[in-house]
Amino acid sequence: MLKIAFVCIHNSCRSQIAEALGKKYLAEMAEVWSAGTEEYPEVKPLAIAVIKEHGLDPSKQHPKLLQDIPEELDILITMGCGVSCPTVPTKYREDWGLNDPSGGPIEQFRTTRDLIEAKILELRERINRNEFDF
Repeated sequence: MLKIAFVCIHNSCRSQIAEALGKKYLAEMAEVWSAGTEEYPEVKPLAIAVIKEHGLDPSKQHPKLLQDIPEELDILITMGCGVSCPTVPTKYREDWGLNDPSGGPIEQFRTTRDLIEAKILELRERINRNEFDF
């Protein structure tokens, strides 16, 4: 089973959405986490709202730090916030370059959620095609 983590600065929005969608679409092939490089008190309410709109239950999700996820990963995805994770050994790293919808209207959160969903589905296909060398 692969170990995949989605990392951002605060683990309060994009990476939380990715964790929820990753658990939905990658459950048969991977354990999925999200984490941040800095502490933050809560998952942003509009991120929770767009996760719920997708029929998922984010009630157990909360901001986590890098030390709260496995020490070694197969795939590390950063969300586009310039996060450097030198302390997280990983076999493969990729940055998705997503804009942070924080502070914007719910439509921006929906757009971000839909982009993350498309990228996770693409990642699943890449894993199924054995595109990774591990």
